[in-house]
Amino acid sequence: MLSQRSLFLQHVAQTSNSPMGLEISRAEGVYLYDNAGKRYIDLISGINVSSLGHCHPSIVEAVQQQAALYMHTMVYGEFIQTPQVELAKYVTALLPEPLNTVYFTNSGTEATEGAMKIAKRFTGRTDFISFTHSYHGSTQGALSLLGDEYFKSNYRPLLPGVRHIRYNTLEDLSHISSNTAAVFMELVQAEAGVIVPDDAYLKAVRARCNETGTLLVFDEIQTGCGRTGAMFRLETVGVVPDILLLGKSFGGGLPLACFIARKEVMGVIQQNPVLGHITTFGGNALCCSAALASLRVIKEQQLYSAVVEKAKLFREHLQHPAIHKITNCGLMMAVYLDNFNHLKAVIEVCLEKGLVTDWFLFADNCMRIAPPLIISEDQIIESCSIIREALDIVYGNR
Repeated sequence: MLSQRSLFLQHVAQTSNSPMGLEISRAEGVYLYDNAGKRYIDLISGINVSSLGHCHPSIVEAVQQQAALYMHTMVYGEFIQTPQVELAKYVTALLPEPLNTVYFTNSGTEATEGAMKIAKRFTGRTDFISFTHSYHGSTQGALSLLGDEYFKSNYRPLLPGVRHIRYNTLEDLSHISSNTAAVFMELVQAEAGVIVPDDAYLKAVRARCNETGTLLVFDEIQTGCGRTGAMFRLETVGVVPDILLLGKSFGGGLPLACFIARKEVMGVIQQNPVLGHITTFGGNALCCSAALASLRVIKEQQLYSAVVEKAKLFREHLQHPAIHKITNCGLMMAVYLDNFNHLKAVIEVCLEKGLVTDWFLFADNCMRIAPPLIISEDQIIESCSIIREALDIVYGNR
């Protein structure tokens, strides 16, 4: 009889030649457990998804209650489904007033695609601006925005009219013109190694978009829902976009994302043609119930208020000669080592010692740290101890 690993490799499409291959039997809080009962600290939250950890009781209860009522009933936008309505009402109440209309999707890359469509339709323009080392998903439109040629070169031709400019570089803003439908930007460049822009730069981007009639799209798929020390990072930078993208942790562990805009912008998909943007499963009732429960816990318990101090604790305990520097925005952190081979070896040792971490797409010498927001001080200290031990083993005890 074939093992689960053999079946996994045989029947599940692979995205690399060396998958992590950890077989998970259950998960709770910040911990994952394999089929042998070994416990692992999940230091990356399933890549910024499980902000309340795994199987949070409020989310589990919400999903169970909704599952007993109904799951799928009709394609998005036709039936009035209470979980969708309540979630849309709740999330828009947390945001600046212009962001008042929500379109639910299954994933962040679909939110990007939807935002591209409404930007083109609303402005009547076809060009886009994105940034070097940006990541907005991997479907065709989102891949066109992606700012790294290695990940896109073998999938060309992609969308024409996309220009990539340098992040946090004022002189490049002149490329935003009256032909630009929208500027897509992350409020922190996660996959580039957690690059945090100046607030003044973000204000300059907003001003340039205003001058040229260009829509500004903020991608908070990774930074949203408490990760950076506020419910949404846009709160701390004093800039309001025309369109906001949410995903990953937004769904509380279930597949849900969205793009949010003012009603005037979102309204372009209603006619000419009717059903201008449609989805079967976007806004699924179970997913919306999980998302609403998750947002309520984060907001009501103000879990984001402890993020800065927890990040400081990581920095205090991640002192090692092999670490070149650490960048972070709240509990989105990048630990810089010298090269990918050493980092990969460190990650493998960490896994052996019961800790899951990873690297970044465009910064493969950087260790990713993005733990559940509920991680305790003791768990942070334990995690850092494991990382230091792994560094000692890989680099030699310096």
